Amino acid sequence: MSAHESMEHAEHAEHASGSNKKIALLIAIIALCLAFSETLGKDAQTESISKNVEAANLWAFFQAKSIRRTVVQSAAENAKLSIGLTGDDAAKAALAKQVDAWQKTAARYRSEPETGEGQDQLAERAKHAEHARDLAMAKYHHFELASAAFQIAIVLASATIITGMLALAWASGLLAVVGVAFTAIGVFAPHAVHLM
Repeated sequence: MSAHESMEHAEHAEHASGSNKKIALLIAIIALCLAFSETLGKDAQTESISKNVEAANLWAFFQAKSIRRTVVQSAAENAKLSIGLTGDDAAKAALAKQVDAWQKTAARYRSEPETGEGQDQLAERAKHAEHARDLAMAKYHHFELASAAFQIAIVLASATIITGMLALAWASGLLAVVGVAFTAIGVFAPHAVHLM
């Protein structure tokens, strides 16, 4: 090998080394973005599961209150019918008092603002938990798409080092921008783009 060929080979190796360093930096930046989107996605997924369980528990409590209310109302209606059949005034008064207590209990099961455990309040709380669950799921879907874009971008950037094709680096950079966009949508406007 001549001195001139050695010099050209050294220049080519130096150029390739500098180019590889830039690609390595691109990969590092995309990997950082991937870490953020994965972390945000896992947080959104956990929030979604938590809110789904909360909503299910609240709806179960709502149904239990509904059953209790129906039983108490049925007992009150049955007792009302019995009042006319009872001849004793003391028994009628006691039964009327019990009917009144049952009706108050049924009304309390329907709405109990002090404790937030009436049917009306439970339904509102369950709907709020469902809304929070849906928001978290929308975020999660965007973060998942962002993660996929970042992962593909890393593969393309890695392939650039092997092949030397700069078009792959540009495609990698474009996918990284798409990943950043989906991450931003997931954080700031998860319902702006409907994907799932």
